[in-house]
Amino acid sequence: MQSKILQVAGVLLTGSLLLSTQAMAGGSHQQRFSTFIDKYWSDNDLPPWQCRFIPMASPLFLPHCMQADNVTYHLQQLQNIADANDGTRAAGLPGYSSSVSYITDTLSAVGYDVTLSPFDFNAFYENADGALSSLAPEAIEYVWDEDFGYLSQTEPGDVSGPVVAVDLELGEGNASTSGCETEDFEGFEPGAIALVQRGSCTFQQKAENAAAAGAIGAIIFNQGDSDDRTGLISATLGADYSGGIPVFFATYDNGVTWSETEDLELRMVADVLREMRSVNNVIAESRWGNDENVVMLGAHLDSVFEGPGINDNGSGSAGILEMALLLKNARTKNKIRYAWWGAEEAGLVGSTQYVLGLEPEELAKIKVYLNFDMIGSPNAYYGIYDGDGSTFELEGPPGSAATEALFEQYFDIRGLPFEGSEISFRSDYAQFFEEGIAFGGLFTGAEEIKTDEQAVRYGGEAGLAFDACYHRFCDDITNLDQRALEINADAIAYVTAVLANSTSAIDEEIDDSELPDLNAQSLMRKSSVSYDKSHWGKYWIK
Repeated sequence: MQSKILQVAGVLLTGSLLLSTQAMAGGSHQQRFSTFIDKYWSDNDLPPWQCRFIPMASPLFLPHCMQADNVTYHLQQLQNIADANDGTRAAGLPGYSSSVSYITDTLSAVGYDVTLSPFDFNAFYENADGALSSLAPEAIEYVWDEDFGYLSQTEPGDVSGPVVAVDLELGEGNASTSGCETEDFEGFEPGAIALVQRGSCTFQQKAENAAAAGAIGAIIFNQGDSDDRTGLISATLGADYSGGIPVFFATYDNGVTWSETEDLELRMVADVLREMRSVNNVIAESRWGNDENVVMLGAHLDSVFEGPGINDNGSGSAGILEMALLLKNARTKNKIRYAWWGAEEAGLVGSTQYVLGLEPEELAKIKVYLNFDMIGSPNAYYGIYDGDGSTFELEGPPGSAATEALFEQYFDIRGLPFEGSEISFRSDYAQFFEEGIAFGGLFTGAEEIKTDEQAVRYGGEAGLAFDACYHRFCDDITNLDQRALEINADAIAYVTAVLANSTSAIDEEIDDSELPDLNAQSLMRKSSVSYDKSHWGKYWIK
């Protein structure tokens, strides 16, 4: 085996030279090398002893040992857990607790010292579809998931009352600020249902202002300023919503109709459970490595209430679990820390609480955070978080561009296409980003639609979602693309191996930045830059 590793390592070095001289030598050598390395890294027919003991983190060898079959084994265990627990692994329910036990037991069995980090969060589960009906001036029953839906984190309730429109601004191109100021509710009739328009501020702020004015319920309808802001969306009031009233989201057309209907009375029924529950993040570290220079890998372990969450996000969780198992004995130069986050689907609660709970000196030790959320979408594209801002014009903290470049290097070596993935604050990198920690990661797509160009580049079907089962009951063990899972799991192995040995590229970018080091950034955490976010987690917040 030793001679085989040395032989392939020589080919890798030769290939790297070919990549750097492509302009002079043409692309044929690179293509042959990429074909070779793709086959080597994708080889699933390995003898059982070959990857049992890995003494060092090799960027060449580690992707070879990172097998999609082994990742899928972990995913099958998560599927089994969901099957035994009403089809879900949502945080705060038994399926999540069993998922935590599986990760913990698997790591402990190979010698990891595992820490369970508890936190409280507002658990939110939909018991049944909501009901919305007009009582006056005529009786009308509105259609669930067509005319209206819940805002995540709404309070339960069955309320009826007159409808009062709040500072609406209708029509194309409007700049609605409806419900954003307490002054918008001057003269509001207590005991009424507030009709509020999307726009400007968060849904939480609108709903809490309505509640403070005496509203018994609120309906927030889409803004209607453009064609893509008229229908229903997946929206949230946020885990710390404190309004105490039920809140629905509705289409723009319905909102306009209701605002123009005299003496309108509506009934709202929200059949949900919202209560404080305690769950755990799972944290583990490598035995070896510099405690002052931590490379952190994370993935959320919880599913949504509606399904088993095998792609979202069993795929990322299983990927970093297999990474930890492969590196269990490796003498890494830098400390590798692994995290399986809880309550991501409730609004990034586990990762946010973890980051905010670190003292500045501990936060400063994290050189880079790597996030893996949905790495096996069935109609996948290969997305790399846009750390340098070249695609979506929002640059990550210093070191993020260098991290993105490492993932790009992997795809280049393998001869595969890739593209930037937007920094949208939709996953657990968000609080690390807010605190100035370099970050990177992978994403294969959720509910967005694959374009014709992407279908040509990556295969799959244009005009369909990257994951048609996103946040649905069908996100099960069949909802995966094995090739995407293999490619992205190997990318985890490659970049982790590079950073386990050296973070010099990230260090250089940080040194060249206006803020000279992470410690300085950490000390500024209370006055850090605030970004205009439309998402916090998987849901719209404004």
